[in-house]
Amino acid sequence: MAATPQSGKIIQDRFATRRTALHEQYSIRGNPGFGLSHCYQRALTGLPGVSRARLKATQNKDVSTMKPVSLSEASLPSQIWNSAPQPGSIPVISPQSLVPTGARAVLIAPHPGDEVVTCGGLLQLLSNLGHPLQLLSITDGSASHPGSRQWSEKRLSVFRPQESVEAIRRLGLPMHSLKWIRGGFTDNALAEYEEQITRFITRYLRPGDVVFSTWREDGNVDHDTVGRASARAAADIGATYIDVPFWAWHWPARDRELIPWHRARKVRLDTWTVARKSHATHAYASQLDGEPAIGLAPSLPRPLLERIRLPYEIVLV
Repeated sequence: MAATPQSGKIIQDRFATRRTALHEQYSIRGNPGFGLSHCYQRALTGLPGVSRARLKATQNKDVSTMKPVSLSEASLPSQIWNSAPQPGSIPVISPQSLVPTGARAVLIAPHPGDEVVTCGGLLQLLSNLGHPLQLLSITDGSASHPGSRQWSEKRLSVFRPQESVEAIRRLGLPMHSLKWIRGGFTDNALAEYEEQITRFITRYLRPGDVVFSTWREDGNVDHDTVGRASARAAADIGATYIDVPFWAWHWPARDRELIPWHRARKVRLDTWTVARKSHATHAYASQLDGEPAIGLAPSLPRPLLERIRLPYEIVLV
């Protein structure tokens, strides 16, 4: 059932209020490079400056809505992906229903690694079905470690594309036929270039494509921007656009009503597909460790690494 305009407005207002509160809570207002993902990473890794009270405030207290967790999940924070009841009842959709026979699948990633975390399993399934694949990497991810001496922007601009190549290889995708285009935009500043990004994406789409990118309300500035640009480009060219949440699954469980569950569909993954996806994610070595000395948390924190081991991926159709 589609949401009414009034309910949509309420959800938008709640989303804006929660986002503003988080920015105030973690004292990052005015720094657009830090999306909500960084708020949660800092809170969940216990870095200096994040009090126990703040961490406790991000967790859901209503245990009646929580599903049983395994021993490996027991120490994880209560987030939508592991505590909300809705994921258990999401309808299943097949890759063939998402991408019709003969259609090209286009994955648009704001940062290196986003393509694996969001759709690493689906990409494998579509490749096995013989679909042509195209990957657009909007940034090179070189601004992921601001202030770091170990991971300077110059080093990351070389290292992160190499990580991406290794990750795609680990997924088992056909490197010889995969069309891969890099945008070269500066990460953590994409909102300023949304029009240019839209035009860039449009150049590489064609009618009939099925386009996947980060959800337009994912809570991370770069993710939201690329999602909007991808959706506009797809609409202009006559392609189908599908949102894929990323950081939204790591919102506190109490914010589960902000997810448009009526649009959610679950793509099932077998054990081998999940293993390849997890192995590919660990190719991003620069993103697995933070630098506590300068207040940097890992860009791929433990809750995310646990989530990608789930036997499904969720898209918004």
